Amino acid sequence: MILVQVLIGIFLYVNCLMIFTFLKKEMFREDTRYILFAQTLFGDSAFLVLCDVLLLGNHYQFRIHMIPCVLICTTADFFTNCTPLTLVAMCLERYVAICMPLRHADISTSRTRFLGILIIWAISSISPLFTVISYISLVPTSNLLSYADCTVEALYKEEWQAQTRFTILLILFIFMIIIVVFTYIKIMIAARAASSSKNKSTNKSLKTVILHAFQLFLCIMQFICPYIEMAFWMNVLVYYNVRYSFFVVFYIASRCLSPLIYGLRDEHFFLVLRHYAICGFHNHSQILPFNAQ
Repeated sequence: MILVQVLIGIFLYVNCLMIFTFLKKEMFREDTRYILFAQTLFGDSAFLVLCDVLLLGNHYQFRIHMIPCVLICTTADFFTNCTPLTLVAMCLERYVAICMPLRHADISTSRTRFLGILIIWAISSISPLFTVISYISLVPTSNLLSYADCTVEALYKEEWQAQTRFTILLILFIFMIIIVVFTYIKIMIAARAASSSKNKSTNKSLKTVILHAFQLFLCIMQFICPYIEMAFWMNVLVYYNVRYSFFVVFYIASRCLSPLIYGLRDEHFFLVLRHYAICGFHNHSQILPFNAQ
């Protein structure tokens, strides 16, 4: 538990620093890929905070009121869906930038970004809305006023609820995998046809899509983990060890990749991030070439 809290603390610090860097530079706030990156940072941070609250509550067997429990669980579910959908949007943005460079400026507008984010939020809300509506329709009003150990499983009173949610997520992730594979193939074809001057940028975008695909795989594993954990339920010690291990690998590690992909691999963002990370003591003139672009 102490290790988990340390890891989450480090992750949240890095994320807050990157969000601060994003907000401080107008160039980042006007670029689609950085806007999507910032949304991923915010969503991952909120998700980890909510999951950590649930984890601490279950660890210390702290019973909470069902109404805030429902709100916490459904909000965490929303951010769980939001991250992979944003990753897919980032892959599509790289596809447009590499395969349709002349149309990129026309497609990547403020209106398109706003519409894209609304679509991401709307799709991410399908599963949480289903959970809330089905739970409220199945339980009596007195249950909402009771106290219980807050877990996502507590909201599923019937087996068909879990099966329906699993089906929704399965269809969603198959759709996302198809888009990621499509963008990878298209960018790979563009990389082979690109001239030497453009090949470096194209290959970097190709690696970015691969990393996003790996992130998507880790996100998918989050929905499989509960079924694997059930196999160890008879041995409580093994069950908790497996559960904490899955939480570190598939919940924390999967969300540490976003800062790595765009925060450290991106030269422009890393230059500004380093400047703010050392409280502005770094030579500010090194940031001027980026401002001039």
